[in-house]
Amino acid sequence: MNRIKFIDRMAQGRVSRRDMIRGATAFGVGMIMLPRLSAAADELTILEWAGYDAADYYKPYTAKHPTAPSFSIFSGEEEALQKVRGGFAADLMHPCNYSVGRFVEAKLVKPIDTAKLSNWKDVFPALQTADGVLKDGAVIMAPADWGNSSIVYRTDLVDDDFKKNESWGIFFDEKYSGKVSMLDNEVVVPISALMDGMKADEAFLVSGDKLAALKGRIETLVKTSRFLWTDPTSMIQSMASGEIVAAYSWNDAPKNLAAQGIPVAYAKPKEGYFTWYCGMTILNSGKGDDAAAHDFVDAWLSPETGKFLIEGSGYGHANMKSFAAADPAAIKAMGITDPAEHMASAILFPTIPSDILSAQIKLWEELKALKQ
Repeated sequence: MNRIKFIDRMAQGRVSRRDMIRGATAFGVGMIMLPRLSAAADELTILEWAGYDAADYYKPYTAKHPTAPSFSIFSGEEEALQKVRGGFAADLMHPCNYSVGRFVEAKLVKPIDTAKLSNWKDVFPALQTADGVLKDGAVIMAPADWGNSSIVYRTDLVDDDFKKNESWGIFFDEKYSGKVSMLDNEVVVPISALMDGMKADEAFLVSGDKLAALKGRIETLVKTSRFLWTDPTSMIQSMASGEIVAAYSWNDAPKNLAAQGIPVAYAKPKEGYFTWYCGMTILNSGKGDDAAAHDFVDAWLSPETGKFLIEGSGYGHANMKSFAAADPAAIKAMGITDPAEHMASAILFPTIPSDILSAQIKLWEELKALKQ
């Protein structure tokens, strides 16, 4: 997943981009100029999923700092990793549980001092110690958002057989050729492996001859997809128009489409659906102030941000107080309130060893070129 995750990845198509808040010099009574914080010290550069640059996600930060962060949008964590490795100076990154290890291996991550986070105490205990959050006892990712990856589909445009037997197989079915859209991501590998009869733990770690044996199945998926999406907005628009009838998606797509009055459902494929959690990681490549970086992480963990996330996208939030602050109708529509319970009922994206993941990415890069 991607999760983007993801990225969603998430506010596009739901909320318009907010203008970035710019600091201004304040003057007191008698024209006495108040000291202004240095923009150079304060300003952060953040690698972020599309839509998560909206100001509503970090209002507690801009309440304390005169200059809003600068954002660089990515469509997947591997893209972001290579950008930083190439010299891009980013202060923070929004990875997911399955990908943060890649940044740790690249020695790009700084531990997060949770004593500097006023909202840490309210993070679900299950997330505080979850895989990908801790490394050698240090917090390397502050969990923030969590949700699903599955299939959104038009209930008025797919046949009854699929509705009765929801399956990832729709992406390999010639009957739906040109009517489905897969995410442009190596997640196609475990999906293809599940369709090949592998169990979930094996599907994510497939390599060598077994990976090569999936080539034909993945080629079919590429050919049946009308397009491989990177921008959730384009995918959602294509679903709304009926150009496509099913797509890989995160929670925001069915919520957005249903709000438009489009008849859709979010599948629970018989092979299993995926779940993930993502969060904020402080990188050592940036030039911004460390205290400001922690303030930004804390803003993402705030109940205000959680309320906006739940109501706007249908994702879960790490802060338990977010669920008390959010509209009960939005929580009911989301159908998930406890990450531990949620993760137990789905396939959690695992951390994949770098050599295996690199081989999967390489295969996907080769095969998706069939679309070009």
